[in-house]
Amino acid sequence: MTTGYVWHELFGWHDTGTNVGILPSDPAAGLQPLQHFENAETKVRMHSLLGASGLQAHLEPLAPRHATEEELRRVHTAEHIARIREESTWPKGGDAGDGFSPFGHGGFEVASLAAGGAIVAAEAVVAGDVRNAYALIRPPGHHATPETGMGFCVFSNLAIAARHLLATTEVERIAVVDYDVHHGNGTQAAFVNDPNVLTVSVHQDNVFPPDSGKLDERGEGRAHGTALNVPLPAGSGVGAYEATFEQVVLPAVRSFSPDVLLVASGFDASAADPLARQMMTAAGYRRITSMLTEVADEVCDGRIAMTHEGGYSAAYVPFCGLAVLETLTGVSTGIEDPFDPIFSGFAGQDLQAHQQELISAAAKLASELATG
Repeated sequence: MTTGYVWHELFGWHDTGTNVGILPSDPAAGLQPLQHFENAETKVRMHSLLGASGLQAHLEPLAPRHATEEELRRVHTAEHIARIREESTWPKGGDAGDGFSPFGHGGFEVASLAAGGAIVAAEAVVAGDVRNAYALIRPPGHHATPETGMGFCVFSNLAIAARHLLATTEVERIAVVDYDVHHGNGTQAAFVNDPNVLTVSVHQDNVFPPDSGKLDERGEGRAHGTALNVPLPAGSGVGAYEATFEQVVLPAVRSFSPDVLLVASGFDASAADPLARQMMTAAGYRRITSMLTEVADEVCDGRIAMTHEGGYSAAYVPFCGLAVLETLTGVSTGIEDPFDPIFSGFAGQDLQAHQQELISAAAKLASELATG
């Protein structure tokens, strides 16, 4: 079987305007018009590299569809959905909910297509139509809570796909692994009371949202223990990420024994990203993807679906994405990461003692999954 791949040109048309990073342009304040951090370049260039490298010929195209109102409401409130739909009709669009996550006219249609793309990828994997899948979708989703969008996210794409699987297929248990550099607070919130969904977020400590994603956020009620957070210190490199996956993520997934593994794939922990201070490389993403596919082979017949989240270096995201998709397909294109000689040589790429201390604390929490 092949690797499924979701993409649509409209994902490149999601309009975040001429913001200066996350701020509106304002000549009086010295804010010269530029572009929003969350713009189309990273995703469009990643898609282009998949084509130019020849890898796209090894992918099974999966056509996205719009998520229905019912599907969106499995995660989001009716009020949030109605507000996004209404602001989408405004001539200049609206905002996802936090004041710095703009979307243009027609933004509801693009956001619902992203959520539907996540559903299509997850469905294809569970149905056995493809072995694994990658949904290169936009806008991202893992910060959107049931009540509001935030952090450039409108709808919680991966959570919507997970709820869809639980409602319409024989899937009973899902593990979610999020390696975006920012805490997957929206996904965690969607399942904070659900003991059938494990959420594991590996992120930089206290980047976004503020004061979110701490070790003591464990889930609530019967779901206590099924939310697992690894807030890595700033400056963590490939060594820290490999250790986190070996000591925390993989043991947690094995203990939980899900029917399918869903992955929130963000490349903003890379050494080139402007919105965080980690040092991951394309080779590092290749290695953690290999770990994830191996544990998926062990516990859920290899069923793994990834949804694209953040990553804001237009120069480097394509190489990180290529590494992940080469791993999913088992196909090598021969394209080397031209930035690797620089990034892999940064001081501190190896696991550091203070990073291991945090990882060990998270590993102890993960071990409790095995004992209930």
